[in-house]
Amino acid sequence: MVLYLKRNGLEKDMPRGKSGKVFHIVKEDSRTSARLGIIQTPHGAIDTPVFMPVGTYATVKTCTPAELEALGAQIILGNAYHLYLRPGHNIVKKAGGLHKFMSWENPILTDSGGFQVFSLGANRQVSEEGVTFKSEIDGSKHFFSPERSIQIQNAIGADIIMTFDECTPFPCDYDYARNSMELTTRWARRCKAEHRGKQQILFGIAQGSVYLDLRRKSAEDLVEMNFDGYAMGGLSVGEEKEVMYEVIGYIAPLLPGDKPRYLMGVGTPENIVEAVAMGVDMFDCVLPTRNARNGSLFASEGMMKIKNAQYKRDFTPLDPACQCYTCRNFTRAYLRHLYMTNEILAHRLHTLHNLNFYLSLMRGIRQSIIDNTFYKLRGNIAALVAKGQDFSSGKMSI
Repeated sequence: MVLYLKRNGLEKDMPRGKSGKVFHIVKEDSRTSARLGIIQTPHGAIDTPVFMPVGTYATVKTCTPAELEALGAQIILGNAYHLYLRPGHNIVKKAGGLHKFMSWENPILTDSGGFQVFSLGANRQVSEEGVTFKSEIDGSKHFFSPERSIQIQNAIGADIIMTFDECTPFPCDYDYARNSMELTTRWARRCKAEHRGKQQILFGIAQGSVYLDLRRKSAEDLVEMNFDGYAMGGLSVGEEKEVMYEVIGYIAPLLPGDKPRYLMGVGTPENIVEAVAMGVDMFDCVLPTRNARNGSLFASEGMMKIKNAQYKRDFTPLDPACQCYTCRNFTRAYLRHLYMTNEILAHRLHTLHNLNFYLSLMRGIRQSIIDNTFYKLRGNIAALVAKGQDFSSGKMSI
């Protein structure tokens, strides 16, 4: 990115540590709302659009920090809720913060715990003050308020932290979504008032389910509070893909163009490319790592289920178009053997490949915006999906 700036005389747009500006737009796509940008954090700059591997418990499963860095990961995601339960945010703080605790020197984002509280179902009670819940580890009772969530994230020391929100299920009726959205807005105001880690970048989270008027109200209220960045929550929770795209396309233009936009928990390569076209800058999803452990591997022509018998005597690379460590050194037959014998190495090699696929996709997206060819990349992904090449369910075979 820096070389691109220098070649094109745009050094003035490079982030300046003392400017106070978090996000710099470097280039905008002429055919879509896609944009190339830089987010400046205390632990370095992030080129956007960016994908954040999920490291819930201060680790991206099976990967070392050195491997993540070699793959090109710029920022990873941790979770305040899980780190609060184990090992405890005070232990992380005593270790010198999350970066030192896990030996990761690059930026980190922590989720506030709102989605995890949502997923507890009957084991939580929501009130105006916050959420009382039972730990899934030992059944102990805990309380999260907006203030408590921010205090925990301040102690953990991530570069980007999130307001505490209530994530609505899908489907939900209008009144439920409205009450939840309004509660999330009130909690966001309390989060901003509590925030003490002024070096940390604080994002507000827009809610409102699939109701566009509620999404608009949520976005307008958050923008009035002037957060450092804005996230879209409560999507990819069961709604149809087309509905999700409608909501993203509606809400993204309502968020400030000079601040980063983060689509939480999304998604497949197709989802990411479409959201980039609508002006989204940041993504996270468990798909590449979870699918890796389940033997579902992303490839240039769609998904592969490595357990399929057709790979038993297939001595070709996993994906001939990929140059990751896994594809350079191992065959489909060997990877299938590892998976079928439940070897830990299978999870590691699969994860390295899937993360490389996602991070390479993001590099390709950024380069295509530079080259004014993003529309071609978007069309290639759409063509594969139209041909039935499934990037999510693993139904297709190469």
